[in-house]
Amino acid sequence: MNVFAVIMAGGVGSRFWPRSREKSPKQLLKIFDEKTLIQNTADRLQGFVEYKNIFIVTNKLQKEEISKQLPEIPNENILEEPFGRNTAAAIGLASVLIQMIDPKAIIVVLPADHIIRDKDIFQAALQRAVGFAYKKSGLVTIGIPPTRPETGYGYIQIDENELEENIFKVLTFAEKPNYETALSFVSSGDFLWNSGMFVWKAETILSEITLHMPELAMALKKIAFVSGTPRFERVLLEEYGQLRSISIDYGIMEKSHKVFLLKGKFTWSDVGSWEEVYQLSNKDKNDNSIVGKVYTDKTSDSYIYSPGKFTAVIGLDNVIVINTEDALLVCKRENAQEVKKVVDYIKLNKLNDYL
Repeated sequence: MNVFAVIMAGGVGSRFWPRSREKSPKQLLKIFDEKTLIQNTADRLQGFVEYKNIFIVTNKLQKEEISKQLPEIPNENILEEPFGRNTAAAIGLASVLIQMIDPKAIIVVLPADHIIRDKDIFQAALQRAVGFAYKKSGLVTIGIPPTRPETGYGYIQIDENELEENIFKVLTFAEKPNYETALSFVSSGDFLWNSGMFVWKAETILSEITLHMPELAMALKKIAFVSGTPRFERVLLEEYGQLRSISIDYGIMEKSHKVFLLKGKFTWSDVGSWEEVYQLSNKDKNDNSIVGKVYTDKTSDSYIYSPGKFTAVIGLDNVIVINTEDALLVCKRENAQEVKKVVDYIKLNKLNDYL
């Protein structure tokens, strides 16, 4: 059994503005240590997936930097999408090319920008998921037992009857809820956070794409037919231009009857906002997390990042301050999810130097 990994790395990370930009998005940044998020994602696979079996799906703006950060991964394994078409297309593209290498391949799909701090427990979970996906030809998603009524995550409801140790049949998927709904999800005990990590056979996911997304399946066949030829880039461009932008959750997982969940017992976060960074960071006696040249007075419970310029914060609590060379963000921690609106404003007003 040959295990491959697909790392999805095409996102912009707009909630991480102003550090996250189109050419240097969240996954390419050093947030917590001396390695970037995508480097840590690749490191977590070592001993489980060989470098030559790791594929990364990204875009033209990010491909060069990814190649620099991960020189161990063959350049031909870094797939450049001509347009962003969400996760169904990205996963389909990688899967059809992997199947050409090994028709019996098992694929682990991971986002590039998550934090997982228990490598051994994580790999043990992957091993169980791989074994189940191989035996049952199922689509296995990894769910995280919730620790709070989080409104920034999607949820997955399971049948509480255990099929194997920590593996369950999936009943429903739920979008990001409001606080009251999230509270009821957590209280029920049968909803888990949707981590966006998947394990399946290449042939299983491609079969499900044929069944539920026939237009994507047809495009993938055309792309695969010209793989390794001079026509590849032109056909990829033509076919991608006609695809709808749909997530793998909406396009496949919510429709398939072969979906199972493995409970992930490792420490996990999708690091979806500056608030998440604050929660995961070390703090001083005033519960501030500070990076760079910073002075504080009568300030607490805040995340302040200013590595280049001296920044002083006085008399503020529960704030996020991100000070970069050309931009400054100041917001309440409770509004961290709304940073995306700044990026929308920048795009609308064509202030492209700040993207």
